[in-house]
Amino acid sequence: MIIAVPRETFPGERRVAMIPASVPVLIKSGMEVWIEKNAGLSAGYPDDQYEAKGAKIVPERDSLFAADVLFQVRAAGANPVAGQADLSRYRAGQIVIASADPLNCPKESQELAAKGVTLFSLELLPRITRGQSMDVLSSMATIAGYRAVLLAADRMTKIFPMLMTAAGTVTAARVFVIGAGVAGLQAIATAKRLGAVVSAYDVRPAVKEQIQSLGGKFIELELETSKSEDQGGYAQQMDDEFYRKQRALLAKVASESDAIITTAAIPGKKSPVLITAEAVRGMAPGSVIIDLAAERGGNCELTKCGETVVENGVTILGPANLASDLPTHASLMYSKNLCNFAANLIKKGNVEMNMDDEIIRDTLVCRDGQVVNPRIQQLLS
Repeated sequence: MIIAVPRETFPGERRVAMIPASVPVLIKSGMEVWIEKNAGLSAGYPDDQYEAKGAKIVPERDSLFAADVLFQVRAAGANPVAGQADLSRYRAGQIVIASADPLNCPKESQELAAKGVTLFSLELLPRITRGQSMDVLSSMATIAGYRAVLLAADRMTKIFPMLMTAAGTVTAARVFVIGAGVAGLQAIATAKRLGAVVSAYDVRPAVKEQIQSLGGKFIELELETSKSEDQGGYAQQMDDEFYRKQRALLAKVASESDAIITTAAIPGKKSPVLITAEAVRGMAPGSVIIDLAAERGGNCELTKCGETVVENGVTILGPANLASDLPTHASLMYSKNLCNFAANLIKKGNVEMNMDDEIIRDTLVCRDGQVVNPRIQQLLS
């Protein structure tokens, strides 16, 4: 069985789906590994490192797509424009393991189904203990949460730590993190290490202890939150009245913050607006908002994805694809996730499509010319 890794074509994407250190693991399992020429260069992994580990460098993309299995960072809906150039290269029976964004772009997954491709989308991985080593969303969120704090520190007009200087005492910056998932918790930890006074809010009361364990102060709002979390551990969409009250309460906390990092996202849904334009105008000039939910519409009303907005002296960044800013370690984590997923799917060189395994069942989007995932079927209907 041949596993191939194409060079990513999404604009600005610097990650690669497999790093050289992962190659021997797959070869030992009886597989052959192909890497497209310069696929890992932008992530800091040149071709000679792959060859030294036993991979074959393939200069022609058409030849690479003859492989049995493709590992990609972005496929289908996760690369809807540039990815169209590869549509004719996919073939029936081929297995694609990637981030494919089927909850937001189901039609692109349907196009792969029409080609006869078997697609596994790693965003659909169930949050169970056995799936943790394959969880690409958590891996990339870790990178994004760390990077967001560095962006805030770079754009702020203040420094993070409290300092005792000859010129007097410099007070610590106040950082407010909204959303205490993986990205939010990493942001809390990073801001705390830089010396900031950190507070955080999440609609799920259960995360209070996690926030406090990292040295953050949990902001409690007087809201009914009993239905805020689904069975998979993700935040659930609430009604309009809930968000109206929430925005009013958050505005006061925002006015006292030097930096706000928002991470609130709901799988397959538009991100809830939590920081209004009015709340932004209540913040001090020189403050910063880093909106990690920008790709799904943003948690701040003024966010523009991929752009920087300045309102009343407050800088609002809507970064897209933050994990790609740190491609060496992002690729390392992504590669390990994919190899662990492949080890669960491919045993002794044979694909074992065990539909009783919820990891395989839940991530399988299309097979035998059809979209088979119930969630994606519902979106398409």
